[in-house]
Amino acid sequence: MTQASKTPIRISTPLTEDKARSLNAGDEVLISGSILTGRDAAHKRLVETLQKEGKLPVSLDGEVIYFVGPSPAKPGQAIGSAGPTTSYRMDAYSPDLIYKAGLRGMIGKGQRNETVIKAMKEKGAVYFVSIGGAAALIAKTIKKATVLLYPDLGPEAVQRLEVVDFPAIVATDTKGRSLYDEGPTKYRRS
Repeated sequence: MTQASKTPIRISTPLTEDKARSLNAGDEVLISGSILTGRDAAHKRLVETLQKEGKLPVSLDGEVIYFVGPSPAKPGQAIGSAGPTTSYRMDAYSPDLIYKAGLRGMIGKGQRNETVIKAMKEKGAVYFVSIGGAAALIAKTIKKATVLLYPDLGPEAVQRLEVVDFPAIVATDTKGRSLYDEGPTKYRRS
């Protein structure tokens, strides 16, 4: 495994393939720009739309999707607590969004399956993890939230978030290296 960066790497969205391919499992990043939100219900609708119509009502080319269902915002806040959702729930949908819609990054928690990782390697997409339990702190990096699609899904609607220095760690890079596989090996006693 390549040595991960010691200081966070600042990246901006949209995320280019070159930038995604330059990141390594274990790199700490600070993301600024806009990211989309979506959980399993929204992903299901996106893929169904893509299959029926051949395109989506919003472009995912170069986008990063955060798997989150935020709580309601308090007065003066852009969003409520915004912790990551377990990512395997999106595994059935992510390959289509990577291959057919150009999705470049995903943020969640937990491992991804081999089909998702294969798509990431082939198309130059990256999977970031965010810290579960730090939802209130993460929300402070979100400056604006706008519902784009599926408002009937409530907190699971697709939103565009404007973020500044959103903290994440590269969990699976474009080479298929995963902290979930390599981390335990590094610390295993002989």
